[in-house]
Amino acid sequence: MAEDLRTEVFKAGDIRRALTRIGYEIVEGEKGADDFVLMGIHSRGVPLARRIAEAIARAGNTERNPEDIVGELDITRFRDDRPSHPARAERETRFPAGGIEGRTVVLVDDVLYSGRTVRAALDALSDLGRPAAVRLAILVDRGHRELPIRADFVGKNLPTSRRERVSVLLEEVDGVDSIVLEKPVIA
Repeated sequence: MAEDLRTEVFKAGDIRRALTRIGYEIVEGEKGADDFVLMGIHSRGVPLARRIAEAIARAGNTERNPEDIVGELDITRFRDDRPSHPARAERETRFPAGGIEGRTVVLVDDVLYSGRTVRAALDALSDLGRPAAVRLAILVDRGHRELPIRADFVGKNLPTSRRERVSVLLEEVDGVDSIVLEKPVIA
């Protein structure tokens, strides 16, 4: 009998609850929702940041429009793995209302693995301005850091082997909300 190599570890409701919890934790950690912004890292970090902002607004924790809280961060030219990965088109970096200068920026992404994407995001932010502080919100932390980076807000800690793959599927990008753990094919 063949072993199923794909396991769904989070369903749509799990993702929704995790993002709502992250929203509450951000507001609590920042002592309110008035002076922080969410910067989603392209590509899946952007819809996640929007969902977190909407969860914060639904909870009544801010009078700010969710769109005014969210920005988009393209890190393409700051990546250190460009020669080994296929070229991808740069996307637009968009600032939230009021910008990032002197504010707490919460970087949002789907999976934290080696830490290299976050390092690139920090480099991109330093080119754009000087936030008062930078925090990190991650939907899935799978471990195996290569750099000394830790998330401040985590939806799910998912211990994996280096050979396994974590796929985050989002309605806005993939047509479905799911987190799937894929095991390697053993010949």
